[in-house]
Amino acid sequence: MQTPVKSVALNALFLAPGVSGGPETYLRQLVPALAGEYPGVRLVVFTTGQGSRALARDGWHDFADVRSLPTEEYRRLRRQLCEQLALPVAARRAGVELLHSLASTGPLRGPGLAMVLTLHDVIFTQHATFGRATTWGLNRVVPGAAKRADSLIVASASARDEICSVLRLDPGRFTVVPHGVGPVPRVEPADEVVVRAKLGLERRRVVLCLAALRPHKNQELLVRAAGSLPDDVAIVLAGPQERYVERVKELASELAVTDRVRVAGYVADPEVESLWSMADCGVFPTLAEGFGLPILEGMARGVPIACSDIPVLREVGGDVPRYFEPHDPAAAAAAITTSLGDRERGRLGVERASRFSWSDAARGTMEAYERASIASR
Repeated sequence: MQTPVKSVALNALFLAPGVSGGPETYLRQLVPALAGEYPGVRLVVFTTGQGSRALARDGWHDFADVRSLPTEEYRRLRRQLCEQLALPVAARRAGVELLHSLASTGPLRGPGLAMVLTLHDVIFTQHATFGRATTWGLNRVVPGAAKRADSLIVASASARDEICSVLRLDPGRFTVVPHGVGPVPRVEPADEVVVRAKLGLERRRVVLCLAALRPHKNQELLVRAAGSLPDDVAIVLAGPQERYVERVKELASELAVTDRVRVAGYVADPEVESLWSMADCGVFPTLAEGFGLPILEGMARGVPIACSDIPVLREVGGDVPRYFEPHDPAAAAAAITTSLGDRERGRLGVERASRFSWSDAARGTMEAYERASIASR
């Protein structure tokens, strides 16, 4: 497919393999899709040392030029300096036309380059979900990067409207490009017997919440709902653990539901697939999202979904999930209980998820590139 954009640099300096959450999934799915849809476009991925090694192991050099800059995601100050100073220089030296930053932050200056920014959300302005230093940095970098960008990408109209309200941006600068869902399962699932034994799930029906443990993800609600679920149900909280995990564990102890809640922490892809395969329900009590990719991934696997009744999740899930008020444990327990093993909802979820593809996302992304190319002239 021909396009006026011939070379693109992708900013993946956020990448800490296995723990970067949604932005890592976005990177790993979008870039191969771009390569597949536009084989004539040169793709240069700038990432961390760890990221470069991980992508090389996964065969990315077959379709992209992967280069590391001297930083790691966990070295936050060095990473920001690298993103602001070294990245624009490296992109220009690579001879690309355009720089696409994939995770809401990007260079505030980049002479000679068209700039595209994927702005996922502005949750950090409304919820104390990150540490003080990270929140302080985001409040200074994100608005400036958004204003500098020649074109903005967002995954949902709901997120776009919220971002525009908070940052006072023109909605016309955004291209809404929904995320896709890749082939399922992504990898061979781990042995179910082993995973059940590891997490103490023998003879238990599984309710899976796949999300980093952060305040806006609202896992506390599930702890409060746990006592109202059927006795054979266990809630599995699978995702990277941050300081908020201590609040979740303390609450479970206070409410005497520690035997009903499994805090699994970071789970590798084979175990994630095993958990999806045994899940009787996927649940997402989040207070805010930019898209809600785990809902899409659960529906693609035929798992019935219960989730927060917020606009962005309605946009993604349509009429398929059972929705609940995200501050109401009784409503959450009722939605989960009704959803357990609901095969018809599972079938409808597969149908709904089939409307979202990374190939479509690649084409929408290229539209944003072309808009940026025109705007930067």
